[in-house]
Amino acid sequence: MRHSPRALYPRTAALTALLDNGLRPPVERRTVEQIQAERGAVTPDRPPFSWITGAVDRSVGITYGTAPARDGHSIPLRLYRPRAVRDTQTDVPVIVFLHGGGFVQGNVVMYDPLCSHLAARVRAVVVSVDYRLAPEHRAPTAAHDCVDATTWVAAQGDVLRADTSRIGLCGDSAGGNLAAVTAQVLRDRGDSPVRHQALIYPATDMTLASPSIHELAGAPMLTRSSIVAFRNHYAPEGADHRDPLISPLFGRLDGLPPALIQTADRDPLRDDGSRYATALREAGVPVRLTNYVRVPHGFASIPGVVPTAAQHRAELVGEMQSHLWDGEVPRVPSAG
Repeated sequence: MRHSPRALYPRTAALTALLDNGLRPPVERRTVEQIQAERGAVTPDRPPFSWITGAVDRSVGITYGTAPARDGHSIPLRLYRPRAVRDTQTDVPVIVFLHGGGFVQGNVVMYDPLCSHLAARVRAVVVSVDYRLAPEHRAPTAAHDCVDATTWVAAQGDVLRADTSRIGLCGDSAGGNLAAVTAQVLRDRGDSPVRHQALIYPATDMTLASPSIHELAGAPMLTRSSIVAFRNHYAPEGADHRDPLISPLFGRLDGLPPALIQTADRDPLRDDGSRYATALREAGVPVRLTNYVRVPHGFASIPGVVPTAAQHRAELVGEMQSHLWDGEVPRVPSAG
């Protein structure tokens, strides 16, 4: 039985009902070929679509790059730089963004609204990583790509015209998982440039032990059945689901950078975020945990129908600013 949408805000409930009941078949009902065909889908950056997803900030320039992976693969990158930041200005920090999609779907272009917003408001260069997806590339390929891309970014201050000693990691859902994993791996290497990690409704426990996964098994936007299907594509039976490269909750957590964790109250992954926050605090890591009520998984991608979206974005920007900038953040005009 599906979770009742009446707990959601009315506009949020209306959109999620539309998506869940025909426009977007759940992953467990799609073949691999269908998943692959849909990966390049992007919502148009114009009304009425942008009324839901948010507009791309026109004060930000968007370019492309690549980073080398350990196996010789070239990892595509999408780069965002505020136009008001001069090419000769190299004191801006960097945000490495890792998109969601259950390790199976999603793409960097569909995150233009959020990434351009972060670039403009945090006043940072944002590098969005187009890591390889399952089931063609199972765990830990995505984690390795994100670690390798962030390692490359940290060594490319001259190329990026930025201060790569001040890196923030940010990701939503599967991307939150990958951001947490990347923070742990770079900590283990020593002298990590990561100053902050912002995890938006992250998946942190692939054993699926969080109570909310059962409590909200039929929730809008993401069900337990879909979570199991995503896991089976990324880390199928036989994989060690307690491996920290797959489930960061089971990694060593001391010495990690401060974290912001944002969860959705009507999300099966809600407790993955809150449990990770508790574990980080117990390890001595400063954490800010905010649970947004009456919203589902994926709410950051549909700000136009989420009344608390402005609060979520303001908190995200404020936390990243406070950890990535030394002193007051210079103001940069923004077009949106």
